[in-house]
Amino acid sequence: MKQTPVIFLDSGVGGLPYCDHFSKLAPMIPRIYIADRANFPYGPKSRAELGSLLQSLIHKALDRWPAQVVVIACNTATISAIDLLRSAFPSISFVGTVPAVKPAVLASKTHRIGVIATERTIKEPYIYDLAKRFDPQAELVGLPAPELVSFVEHEWYAASTEQRLSKVAPYIETFRKAQVDGIVLGCTHFLFLLNEFKALAEPEIPVFHSVEGVGRRVLQLLENRGLVAASHREFAVDSPEESPQDLLVVTGSGPVSESWRNFSTNYGLSVEVWE
Repeated sequence: MKQTPVIFLDSGVGGLPYCDHFSKLAPMIPRIYIADRANFPYGPKSRAELGSLLQSLIHKALDRWPAQVVVIACNTATISAIDLLRSAFPSISFVGTVPAVKPAVLASKTHRIGVIATERTIKEPYIYDLAKRFDPQAELVGLPAPELVSFVEHEWYAASTEQRLSKVAPYIETFRKAQVDGIVLGCTHFLFLLNEFKALAEPEIPVFHSVEGVGRRVLQLLENRGLVAASHREFAVDSPEESPQDLLVVTGSGPVSESWRNFSTNYGLSVEVWE
């Protein structure tokens, strides 16, 4: 029997830290990371458009790989389409990457929390409703940052630390002026700038993200389905040779850039292109 892989899906590189964190928790579980280059970026797209393209992409993926758990490693796609995907694929367990609003709200003393995300996430009432659920006095200061998403996707790999800090600094300054006492990284791409956010904001303003929680949830679902033992050391597989290899699947035509090749090497993934 082949080992069942876990599929991770994002518009680009943003979800790779989630995929990498999971590999450290369960290194024998194959990972299929789909970077939807053809439809990057997701931020400006409507709910309907995102729902349609994600359904098509997941259909194609499931036709090839017998996954039972799919991680929507994109905050925008999670907020906009995960309910639709759960209805469309009832036999699949979907794990979303919801922005870490809850821990930020619970830790806040001023009731003012900053959220930096895509345009779509900032427009969605979901994050504001989530904050009010845990603190009726909570006020979110939302900053859309599409240019920061683009920077991570296209320039981060070759950028110096100084260049990365300079990209983050204006947002930190805006949050300081707004007197927030917590910053939520509401787009998975921004995890690549986590060190820069922390360097410029902490300790005065803590930075929140959801990587650890998502990894724990994936493991829990695999355990519930009997695909991994609670020890995370015993797997439902006859032999490693029969398992799918770890893949970075890049959608869209055209050659794979040097940065994508570097990402694949750093995260232990073989590159494949879906045109």
